[in-house]
Amino acid sequence: MIKIKLPLLIEANLHLGHSKSKWNPKMAPYIYTKSKGNFYIIDLIQSIALLRRALNKVYRLAKIKESIFLFVGTKPQASSLVKYAAKVCDSYYVNHHWSGGMLTNWNTLKTRLDYFEQLEEQERENQFDSLPKKEASSRRKKLLKFRKSLIGMKKMPKLPAAVIIIDQNKEIEAVRECQKLKIPIISILDTNCDPDLINYPIPGNDDSMSSIGLILDYLSTTIRIARLRN
Repeated sequence: MIKIKLPLLIEANLHLGHSKSKWNPKMAPYIYTKSKGNFYIIDLIQSIALLRRALNKVYRLAKIKESIFLFVGTKPQASSLVKYAAKVCDSYYVNHHWSGGMLTNWNTLKTRLDYFEQLEEQERENQFDSLPKKEASSRRKKLLKFRKSLIGMKKMPKLPAAVIIIDQNKEIEAVRECQKLKIPIISILDTNCDPDLINYPIPGNDDSMSSIGLILDYLSTTIRIARLRN
């Protein structure tokens, strides 16, 4: 298992929470103190323990043949990091916009993903050129839309074994869909989040690119290691 180093967490600003005015009282057990500027400081000893628990879960799931993971994070500071983390461990991602029903209406989404692949194949074979201009334009527009919204889920064969979420509050629709389907959620939880909604919470700063990147690296590396040992 990956060794978690406290100095790295501090360097990544994982301990820096929100101001008192924005906090969720349910996060009180994970708060170490309050800074002079009235910002909460997260207890990184608890973060390490809960991160280790999340990594153990991810490792066990990744050891199961054909299990897949979905990374979700659409805010600007998370978007590129989510895409990178998912790609390095051969997983799937949503990093621009969560459309309602991506999980709960899986059969409908799978139909759209299949159509996405058909359009890409048609483009590769220059089939658009033989269509009436209006139809060709319509298909190109659909293809562009799919590439923006579904590119990270392309070829996703089934529902994920777990979903890794950056910013619980922003991705609340994804959280609710996971809850409805009983899909385990792993998420960095800042001081303005609700830990009751997450199966595997990791208390930490979910606004800093450095803290987001570090936690995603721990998770994606664990997935890769588990699969290599299969």
